[in-house]
Amino acid sequence: MKKIQEVIVVEGKDDTKRIKLAVNADTLETRGSAISDEVLQQIEQLQKKRGVIVFTDPDFSGEKIRGIITREVPGVKHAFLNKKDAAPAAKGSLGVEHASPEAIREALKHLYTEETVTTPQISLADLRAAGLIAGKGAKEKRALLGENLQIGYTNGKQLFNRLNLFQITAAQLHAALEEIAALEEEK
Repeated sequence: MKKIQEVIVVEGKDDTKRIKLAVNADTLETRGSAISDEVLQQIEQLQKKRGVIVFTDPDFSGEKIRGIITREVPGVKHAFLNKKDAAPAAKGSLGVEHASPEAIREALKHLYTEETVTTPQISLADLRAAGLIAGKGAKEKRALLGENLQIGYTNGKQLFNRLNLFQITAAQLHAALEEIAALEEEK
């Protein structure tokens, strides 16, 4: 299977792990039902660039998240699991993290667009050279970059993945770094 173009919005890390067992896709985690404005802004940006599929648990919290995203980011697609497919083997709460790969593929099958897997335009060497991964001031520079590109703050390990999730080009990265440098000079 080729990579899914749309980004799949899930509730947490366990959901991401389960989705990646079933399909080749990028995910964005809401980290619970209290979705921050920053996460909503990221979902909106991803919807414009790649499209978004909301795939939350079939429970009260999952439906609450769906409602918030639908209200704030028009046009997102929705994948649904039956409660029986989201039930844990032992007692516990319903969740995407309990679904079989087959159930996940079935829930997604008519929603996604396949894309050709592309090679990232930005390398780890580029990030090191720009002083974003290690060294004095790297953390502050990453924070400014995340704000400038509207991708949120990341640590050094996450930066490479986040830039690729949002399909930031080398040209966009360099333009943002130039803007940040100009703002720093003005201070």
